[in-house]
Amino acid sequence: MSYRIGLVGKPSVGKSTFFNAATMNDVPEGAYPFTTIDPSIGEAYIRVPCAAPEFEETCTPSVGFCDDGTRFVPVKLIDVAGLIPGAHEGKGLGNQFLTDLNEADVLVHVVDFSGETDIEGEPTEGHDPREDIAFLEEELDQWYLDILEKGLERYRSGYHGTEGDVEVDLATQMDAFRTSEEEIKQVILALGLDLDPDSWSEDDKLEIARELRTRTKPMVVVANKMDTPAAQENYADITSDSAYDHLTIVPASAHAEKALKEGAEAGVVDYQAGEDGFSVEGDLSDDQRKGLERIRGFVSEYGGTGVQQALETALFDELGALAVFPGSANGRADTQGVFRDCFILPEGATTEDFAYHIHSDIGDGLLHGIDCRSGRQIGGDHELAHRDVVELVTTG
Repeated sequence: MSYRIGLVGKPSVGKSTFFNAATMNDVPEGAYPFTTIDPSIGEAYIRVPCAAPEFEETCTPSVGFCDDGTRFVPVKLIDVAGLIPGAHEGKGLGNQFLTDLNEADVLVHVVDFSGETDIEGEPTEGHDPREDIAFLEEELDQWYLDILEKGLERYRSGYHGTEGDVEVDLATQMDAFRTSEEEIKQVILALGLDLDPDSWSEDDKLEIARELRTRTKPMVVVANKMDTPAAQENYADITSDSAYDHLTIVPASAHAEKALKEGAEAGVVDYQAGEDGFSVEGDLSDDQRKGLERIRGFVSEYGGTGVQQALETALFDELGALAVFPGSANGRADTQGVFRDCFILPEGATTEDFAYHIHSDIGDGLLHGIDCRSGRQIGGDHELAHRDVVELVTTG
């Protein structure tokens, strides 16, 4: 499967610019609400150090590409439209927004840290980005709470559950969030609550909804427009505030990333996505050169434009995904090429999971795996690590 990263944010914060910079697509951009109406889906890439050089090989990727030892593995990026206050009540593109949002495995929330757009996405000055961070979390919490309440109605009606198994009905009602009876039960008990919903207060139900949301929709906040002094000041204030310790905030300038990629395509700069520097290769006007020097100062200060870093933080750090290469003891995947594939698997994936991920026949016939770096045999229940190279031995 290709992992799906959901790009969310209120109108006019640079979300479409971020999407275009990450995918080099061309969706409309504009400083007014609902520039994007329907969700845009594009192919972005996450970086993985290629394993081929360790085996003295040159890879031949079947998808994505490899640039100087860095493998760029495709993922789906969904630009979700319609986030405004009251989305969970159907305001704006509310119902469509929530449906589209649920297609994502992990969320990237783009926030205008310069404070130049208000809560509705209209131009302003001095807006506090804290309001934007809070309102998305609150919208999602209320969305989960609405579904939780429907699950409780189902439980009380006796439609499916019996006394004492409220988690069954809640899991059935909330199955679109990819949760389970066991996870819901764990959340309830971890909050110190009984499995009797009649004993829950309104605050208790909101806490359950919030905990389920954080578990099933992990999120990274992108502090966008960080190439402006106001954004840098807001970033310093917010990241030093302990109230935001629960969030991962990545400083970014989508505009800078897009400019560098366009410059690379035009042959005037040498730039690899995610790097903290670039070189000028072509003739530029004085204005272009000054613009690039401003970008150079930003990427040097923050270790890159933040676009690539945000995607990788979301996938690998927040979601816990890992990249695995299929191979053999000599590093070759098959006779058609060398290190052709690099698969992204969920946290805790085993050798057997990897086998079934590639093909059900391989999973059905799996005997064991071989760690290609050590030559050690590994069982089907062996948990894999990021950048493992594994040969699968099957009855076939």
